[in-house]
Amino acid sequence: MDTKYYTCTYCHEEFVPKRRYVQKYCSNSCRSKAHHQKRKTPALNQPTEMPPVPNKIDSMSVAGIGNAAAGTLAADALKSIFTDRYNKPATKGDLIALGNKIQRFQLVKNLAPGIGGALPYFDMETKNIVYRNHNDLIP
Repeated sequence: MDTKYYTCTYCHEEFVPKRRYVQKYCSNSCRSKAHHQKRKTPALNQPTEMPPVPNKIDSMSVAGIGNAAAGTLAADALKSIFTDRYNKPATKGDLIALGNKIQRFQLVKNLAPGIGGALPYFDMETKNIVYRNHNDLIP
C-alpha cells in the first residue's frame, strides 16, 4: 500500500487511498457531492435557494375555465348514459312519488279478522293496528 497522501478534490483534505493509487476523492460522500456540484443539482447536505419559477397553473384563463366546464359536462353525460337507472341516486321527485304510493292504512295479512269481519290494518300515522270494515276505507 502506498503511504503517499493525496488531496481530495472536493473538500481539499489529505487522505491515504484505500483502493487504488490514483483516487480523486477521500470518500463516497465527497465523490457524490462533487458530481452534484458538476451537474448543478443541490447536494443533499447543502441548502440552496432557487428563484421561484412562475407556473402557468397559477394563472386562470377563460379558455381553461371553458375546457374544465366542457370536461365536467362530458363526464357527467357519460356517467348518466352508462349508469343503470336502478343504480342512480334517488331524487326529490322519486321520494315524493314513493310517498304518494304508500297509503296510510296497510293490510296486515297474518292477523285474524276482528268482530263483524273487520280486517286488521296498520295505521302509518299513529303506528297502531286498527280494525276497519271495507266500507270504512272508501273516502
